[in-house]
Amino acid sequence: MSEPLVYLNGRFVPHSEATVHVEDRGLLFADGIYEVVRVYGGRPFALDEHFHRLERSAAYMRLPLPAPVDELKTAALELLSRSGLQEATIYVQVTRGGGVPRNHAFPKEPRPTVFMIAREARPPAPELKERGASLITVPDRRWHLCHVKSIGLFLNCLAKQEALEAGADDALFVRGAVVTEASSANFMAVWGGELRTHPEGEWILSGITRQVVLTLAREAGIPVVERPFTVEELSLADEAFITGTTTEVLPVVRIDGRPVGSGRPGPVTRRLEEMYAARVRGR
Repeated sequence: MSEPLVYLNGRFVPHSEATVHVEDRGLLFADGIYEVVRVYGGRPFALDEHFHRLERSAAYMRLPLPAPVDELKTAALELLSRSGLQEATIYVQVTRGGGVPRNHAFPKEPRPTVFMIAREARPPAPELKERGASLITVPDRRWHLCHVKSIGLFLNCLAKQEALEAGADDALFVRGAVVTEASSANFMAVWGGELRTHPEGEWILSGITRQVVLTLAREAGIPVVERPFTVEELSLADEAFITGTTTEVLPVVRIDGRPVGSGRPGPVTRRLEEMYAARVRGR
């Protein structure tokens, strides 16, 4: 397998030669943002939406982008072309950079670091999509700015690890009694044919896939309600699933060891799976 190519601060370099400053603020403070773009058949899906969210996250963190968004998108497309990959992900990260001594205060003249890498996509295993995933609930101890796609993901990683150690596939965050989202995906559930999900705001990431799926649901005539719901309410749901760039639409059939509905992927979930697969392939 050939060595991946990396876009780093305006240059395309081999993976082994891509280095950043040892005091880069992404390394020291998780002072950075990121995006992951899925590529289907050589075509990035929702590229504009991902870079628009990158721009929003940067604005909230007062992190200057090193180049206009259109230039970054052009670089991402060039990286994909040079990789030759057809089924891929493009990872994009921007930090406040390095080159100055460690200090909690923002540097007066930041030198942002931007890097991108394209890798072969690793979609959910077919058997997992067929049987559905199991989740465990964990306390949502994250910060109050979950809508900012920050690289500070320790508590997300910890939740995922706790799920794997418990024999589950992922973790579901619960803030107080309210269900928010999974460790790296948005969460939706179905009651009597009605689709519900936590509303956008500071408690969840405004998922690109989430928005596409909600649009598809409305196009299909599936009632959509964006409001908070509790773990107790969730125990009465007929179906559940998670959505994300690499997760796509993944059925959830067990939560904390208890079956969701019949314990099998439900009809609304399957319909949205099919519609999403068609949309990303341009059909």
